[in-house]
Amino acid sequence: MIQQVKEQWRQLISEQLVLLAKEKSIDENELLKAGPLSVQIPPKPEMGDLAFPLFPFAKVFRSSPAQIVSMLKERLVGVCGVSESSILPAGPYLNIRLDVSSLARDVYTRVSNEKDSYGHTSYLKGKRIMVEFSCPNTNKPLHLGHLRNDAIGESVSAILKANGAEVQKVNLINNRGVHICKSMLAYQKFSDGETPESAGIKGDHLVGKYYVRFAQWEKEDPSATEQAQQMLKKWENGDEEVLSLWNRMNGWTIDGVEQTYKKTGVSFDAYYYESDTYMLGKDNILKGLENGVFYKEEDGSVWIDLSEINLDKKVVLRKDGTSLYLTQDIGTAIQRHEKWPFDSLIYVVASEQSYHFKVLFYVLEKLGYEWAKDLHHLSYGMVNLPDGKMKSREGTVVDADDLFDSLTSLAKQEIIGKAREDIVGDVDKVSASIALGALNYYLLQTTTTKDMIFNPDDSISFSGNTGPYLQYMGARISSMLKKWDEMKHDFDGIEFDPAVLDLQEERELIKQIALFPSLVLEGAKEYNPSVITSYLYDLSRLFSRYYHDHAVLKAQSSVLIKARVTLVEMVLQVLKNAYALVGIPFLESM
Repeated sequence: MIQQVKEQWRQLISEQLVLLAKEKSIDENELLKAGPLSVQIPPKPEMGDLAFPLFPFAKVFRSSPAQIVSMLKERLVGVCGVSESSILPAGPYLNIRLDVSSLARDVYTRVSNEKDSYGHTSYLKGKRIMVEFSCPNTNKPLHLGHLRNDAIGESVSAILKANGAEVQKVNLINNRGVHICKSMLAYQKFSDGETPESAGIKGDHLVGKYYVRFAQWEKEDPSATEQAQQMLKKWENGDEEVLSLWNRMNGWTIDGVEQTYKKTGVSFDAYYYESDTYMLGKDNILKGLENGVFYKEEDGSVWIDLSEINLDKKVVLRKDGTSLYLTQDIGTAIQRHEKWPFDSLIYVVASEQSYHFKVLFYVLEKLGYEWAKDLHHLSYGMVNLPDGKMKSREGTVVDADDLFDSLTSLAKQEIIGKAREDIVGDVDKVSASIALGALNYYLLQTTTTKDMIFNPDDSISFSGNTGPYLQYMGARISSMLKKWDEMKHDFDGIEFDPAVLDLQEERELIKQIALFPSLVLEGAKEYNPSVITSYLYDLSRLFSRYYHDHAVLKAQSSVLIKARVTLVEMVLQVLKNAYALVGIPFLESM
């Protein structure tokens, strides 16, 4: 909505620049060379709401930018009927003070009518977008890195849906390969037949224990890796004993991972399993070999020449005929498009896999799949701890379950410490919601492409730039509106009058609410949830200052009380809508 206002002013001022150029017999092409008129936000609210820099036009008009500002003001006020108070010359900038009262009425109408869908756009209407994320291995439990992946995948999917797309969230279970065989082999040698039930731990944690055990054994026995490779060959040849163990240990891991998904609010529309798609990948590679897309080395391995994309070469089938990640990803992509023809497919995978996806997309294109151009790698940075990197093989990762449980415990301590058990109701449920809000917000506030340091203690803080702070703001507003419910019958018949909202803080809140749809759109175009998290924090801080300094329910007049309550209700609606896009549970009390 604010974007529309910006564009209207930009167009109006651009038209007046053209007319001014004609009056001065300046060739319009010279004006075009100066570039399109840009719009900025002034550094201070008292300087106006929009700023149009006129430096680029000084040479064209042979005048200083300030002189051009003066000429444009005269035209806008005298010719276009713009009020003089709306034009705020600021040196080389033509600043505009918006009619916020009119904007407030428009915002109120839209928020009232659209409610939970306020901020949504039709930018992607009619588009089918598949989003792949999470993609756990069945040799270990989820860790902190998976949590960032899941947070990004869920949020990007929600943002795309909010812009009108039909979204299918998919998960690829990495349930085959030599890394899976490593856990299996260690289990065979060292487990003494223990099970999740006998050990009293989740299945994914039990399997992960033997992945770490293999890494220890590998240091003691140089033949361990070759034994794991031999087990993979047996698996691909259908060895019954190996398949039986594989099914059992895969089942343990998947059951455990599903419990974590439920706890962290993650869900999928479809699951794919590498064990179902790797053969399709091998078949396509063999066809490509016949057609000259690939070539065979003397040892029998199959390769592709990547010089066309300024890379060297890449193996796509090992010499023993077993497949690689690339092989199965080829089959998975083909199967997906056959089952659910998409307009685009987004892979949410860490930046360390950028080479892999560049090769994957190229191979699919060379195999003749036109939709390969619609594949996108949403690369995100690594999550590290304050004391360094995580390593699954060495057992130094931050376990997802342990982290979530720890955050939940810290939230519970905060509630009990402030004796708020009676206020919040179900303490365990609210504590888990606070933990989830803390986790998702912390993981999403950093731009996806950047590496980040995760500090659990900072994330759960109830003050500062955190999820719990944002949740508290929603709960604080809800508490105030409960008091309003008890007294609003005294205000029956009083209409919302935006003209009385003339404080600078009220102007800023109205502009922030109006800005929300453009940021939802920006988040979709950039696949960037941090656009929404930044907005949430800015809106919450702005509202906090306003609420601290100005009475709402005890304002000077009934009309002002009704107007301010209406403004507060709009703020809460926008907060809730933004929470939903970044996985922050809304809490009425905390």
